[in-house]
Amino acid sequence: MTKVIRIGTRDSELALWQANTVKDKLEALGYQIQLIPVKSTGDLILDKPLYELGITGIFTKTLDVALLKGEIDIAVHSMKDVPTALPKGIVQAAVLERANFLDLLVYKNNQEFLGQREGIIATGSLRRKAQWLNRYPTHTITDLRGNVNSRLQKLEDNNWDGAIFAAAGLERINQEPENTIGLTWMIPAPAQGAIMIAALESDEYVRDACVQLNHEPTEICTGIEREFLRILEGGCTAPIGALATIKAHDAYEEITLKGVLLTVDGAKKLETEFTSRLGAHQNLAKDCANSILSRGGKRLMSELQVVEHKINVFSTKKITAEQQQLFSDDIKVASDDFVKISPSRIPETLLRKPIENVVITSKNAVESLLTIVASNELNFKNIYCVGRKTKRLIEKRIGKVTHFENNAKKLADHLVEFMDGTEVTYFCSNIRLDELPNILKENNIIVNEVEAYKTKHDSNTIDAKVDGVMFYSPSTVESYLLKNKADKIAYCIGETTATEARKHFDDVRVARIPDVESLIDLVNDNYKG
Repeated sequence: MTKVIRIGTRDSELALWQANTVKDKLEALGYQIQLIPVKSTGDLILDKPLYELGITGIFTKTLDVALLKGEIDIAVHSMKDVPTALPKGIVQAAVLERANFLDLLVYKNNQEFLGQREGIIATGSLRRKAQWLNRYPTHTITDLRGNVNSRLQKLEDNNWDGAIFAAAGLERINQEPENTIGLTWMIPAPAQGAIMIAALESDEYVRDACVQLNHEPTEICTGIEREFLRILEGGCTAPIGALATIKAHDAYEEITLKGVLLTVDGAKKLETEFTSRLGAHQNLAKDCANSILSRGGKRLMSELQVVEHKINVFSTKKITAEQQQLFSDDIKVASDDFVKISPSRIPETLLRKPIENVVITSKNAVESLLTIVASNELNFKNIYCVGRKTKRLIEKRIGKVTHFENNAKKLADHLVEFMDGTEVTYFCSNIRLDELPNILKENNIIVNEVEAYKTKHDSNTIDAKVDGVMFYSPSTVESYLLKNKADKIAYCIGETTATEARKHFDDVRVARIPDVESLIDLVNDNYKG
């Protein structure tokens, strides 16, 4: 049997390099290969929640979902980003020979700051931050997120002395700045510099193809490092480093594992190093982990778990369990409904009479209408709406949508240009901040506003240390501001919400698509390391 092996890949330069590397190696063995671009996690819907399938890592879950849906045959990952427990049905099919595993300091002007009290270093990694502060406790660490190219640009644009990168990542995309120092004293992330190929456990043809690319020494070393991480991790993100190396002697080979666990501020550090003969190394990771745990590691991990409870992001709408799984593992999210919705009392006679042009801008309006009359009693000729999810709900529960747009202003512009007739019935909330009615009235279109539901502000005071807030409507912005300051990042589901947020917040960011999954992607993008 022969078939085309589909390799899933994201569109970052590093992801494409890794996917093309595997593609070239498999094609050299005679296999037919196709690269498949994989959309964001929010575009991939499963019958079961992600958590039921054991899908966790933010940098890998998009491809994991595509694998389980049968849309791709292979997922190629930077192995350091892969959670120690793979999702059900997915296995490690191969590990390529490891590249440079070192961390690299890229500095801007000179190295003098290394011998001085003051210094500003950028990194988004807790492990790098902790080890740097352990060595240079008076320096300042600033957060750095994004892909390799954007991080290099941020280093150029800011008054930092340097930033820390994985050497392999820079080398793979031919981005090797002149001013660099290999941080040989810094223990890398487990499996740093290695590429892992994942496949379905049930796909023997693909697994047989991939195993030919497997580099056994790298597989052994990364496996030990990841086992060390698994034993220590305990479910929290911690500054943990591990490096296993194989050294040949005259009559045998031996493997050495170095490991480190630190507090986030670098003030406490526990190191370990054990060596075993290759072939008798089954307990090497366990022995190293137990060595750290027995010397205060358990207490240190407990302290880290307390730190982990800090909330990074607050959602002004309750997050479901499925949505929670879409957030990066680094992000802690709290949520509550900052607006409460209740249907208004609309006369049934109004809803049963024929209405030529209906405008609906939210799912709340749809749900409210259907609490008053059955869908087959509605006699709407043309339905215009805002948002794909509102459109799907209308077409599932009421009938065909004539036209939809992603925001209210665009819909108003469309109605002015293309709508038949000069009158619309707009089912809205008692609180509405969109521009649609005003634009229509300015263009001599009669707008009959019908209050379909009531929106009540119901905010709470959130932790001042929260970095950002997720907003879903202008009303959620208003409600939030009743008890909180506009001193955070405002993540907005759409342009109408963003317009209101910009009146108060300095940093306003808008989701690419006006839905919850895209809003979560927007948040995740800010925390990529």
